[in-house]
Amino acid sequence: MSELSFEQMLEESLKTIRNGEVVEGTVIDVKEDEIILNIGYKADGILTKNEYSNDSSIDLTTVVKPGDTMEVKVLKVNDGEGQVLLTYKRLAAEKGNKRLEEAFENKEVLKAKVSQVLNGGLSVVIDEARVFIPASLVSDTYEKDLSKYADQEIEFVITEFNPRRRRIIGDRKQLLLAAKAEQQKALFEKIAVGDVVDGVVKNVTDFGAFIDLGGADGLLHISEMSWGRVENPKKIFKVGEPIKVLIKDINGDKIALSLKFEDQNPWLHADEKYAVGNVVEGTIARMTEFGAFVELEPGVDALLHVSQISREHVEKPSDVLSVGQVITAKVVDFNGEEKKISLSMKALEPAAEEAAEEE
Repeated sequence: MSELSFEQMLEESLKTIRNGEVVEGTVIDVKEDEIILNIGYKADGILTKNEYSNDSSIDLTTVVKPGDTMEVKVLKVNDGEGQVLLTYKRLAAEKGNKRLEEAFENKEVLKAKVSQVLNGGLSVVIDEARVFIPASLVSDTYEKDLSKYADQEIEFVITEFNPRRRRIIGDRKQLLLAAKAEQQKALFEKIAVGDVVDGVVKNVTDFGAFIDLGGADGLLHISEMSWGRVENPKKIFKVGEPIKVLIKDINGDKIALSLKFEDQNPWLHADEKYAVGNVVEGTIARMTEFGAFVELEPGVDALLHVSQISREHVEKPSDVLSVGQVITAKVVDFNGEEKKISLSMKALEPAAEEAAEEE
């Protein structure tokens, strides 16, 4: 038997490799867009930037250095130039898919940075395996613009796993809803009617404002915004501003709120301020055929009957008075229980006999 040449012995000492095989290599050289590895084969392995990562902006010199060892997968034993083409990202994606499959089966909560904001949702990458989160599953409320999620780290669960069809679906919405349910439960356990709590204005409408109480929203109806009259809630409240509110009622999961704090009730001392015989000043708030309603202070209105406007005959209040006009009148009746006050301007005018004498 003839002796083997050095080249033959060296070749036999080197392992044989096949396409699809996973091998370990040592980095010999690294450039910005290419890594060369010694994989124990007669030819070196070439790992391009495209086969290292899906991130086209990556500089390979920043992620590996000569002497590092890497586990890679053989794409092609001979690329036509005697070199072995390798992939790192596809092996990582296979491992990532396995990781995602386990997370799917165990309903595990995953966390990853958003790699792309797409028209229909978000894309995240875990170990080079892509997960798509549809726009409808990104938040518990409709969001037209998802750009704020770019590069943001988010939590989600895998709700559909089908790597063969490249369909791996994530869901962030159910985590938000579950967290809100827990917050809501905790909130209802600690609040009661009569409590004064902190909140944040969430939305303002023509009929009221919705206040975020930290777990549930409460409605502050326009009629409960002040002891006085509120014409337009949007002129009073701004979304995002903090507010202290009184819990007026709790009915199931509905919370009614109020800003009518009892210690600020203008009727508490109204019997003294508006006792019969007192002369008061007020502003015409609105008028009817039978009289005018006068605001003495926010939350306290009085009726000036048409017959009490003047000693002279007045057909209708609008003939001599106007909304916003400030008048002086005398209190002629006070009913604290029914919150009714009657005024008279006529009572301040001199009687006919006195007027004649003055003339």
